[in-house]
Amino acid sequence: MADMHSKEVRSRNMSHIRSTNSKPEELVRKYLFADGFRYRKNVKTLPGKPDIVLSKYKTVIFVNGCFWHKHDCPKFVWPSSNTEYWIPKIQRNVERDQRNYAELQKLGWNVIIVWECELKKKILDETMNRLEKEILKGGKK
Repeated sequence: MADMHSKEVRSRNMSHIRSTNSKPEELVRKYLFADGFRYRKNVKTLPGKPDIVLSKYKTVIFVNGCFWHKHDCPKFVWPSSNTEYWIPKIQRNVERDQRNYAELQKLGWNVIIVWECELKKKILDETMNRLEKEILKGGKK
């Protein structure tokens, strides 16, 4: 199946995808702040530049897009065009993520992954409750 957009339209669409301050990240940060958690964003000195760093709890949170990080959910579908680019690109993302998570854990950090698909309205409360429990395992509130 060919791409439904022209090269120019696809390029414009892709250029609007943000690597930081995405809507899913903002949603998680709002919840955490409202619940009394204080954090730093995108700490460059830590492996993988985590989206959210809760130093008090020795916990980092990555809010991952299902497509970009190859989540095993219905939101992830291999692209049908330009596969010689996309397959290695996404595999590199996954390998880099694994290296970063392992390095952070070696440094004593509690690593939490929140997937984009877990932030749907139907299961948002459940996801946020899980998130809070996992944070509290890393330290004290």
